[in-house]
Amino acid sequence: MRNYKIGEFEEVVLLVVASLGKAYANTIVTELKAKLARKASLSTVHITLYRLEDKGLLKSDWGEPTDKRGGRRKRFYEMTSFGMELLKEIKTTRTQLWSLIPELK
Repeated sequence: MRNYKIGEFEEVVLLVVASLGKAYANTIVTELKAKLARKASLSTVHITLYRLEDKGLLKSDWGEPTDKRGGRRKRFYEMTSFGMELLKEIKTTRTQLWSLIPELK
């Protein structure tokens, strides 16, 4: 897995999903704005979620239809074990690099 690469926004979305346990796209947009003061459109988050699922880092399932959504179902995302292992590896790598900066030791 050492050579598996993801982009910065993909990493942030993965971290948000991991922190929520099970996440809906609108919730991810809200969390990005609340926790990181970062704006992201719903379509950008959807595209990223689809890409992360295609890579095997997330999995999704459908919730129940609701009257509030006109009978439509929500799609919920959660981490796969592969996704969690990748996040741990990214964290380890970043921590090692941060420790190399003399002023921060």
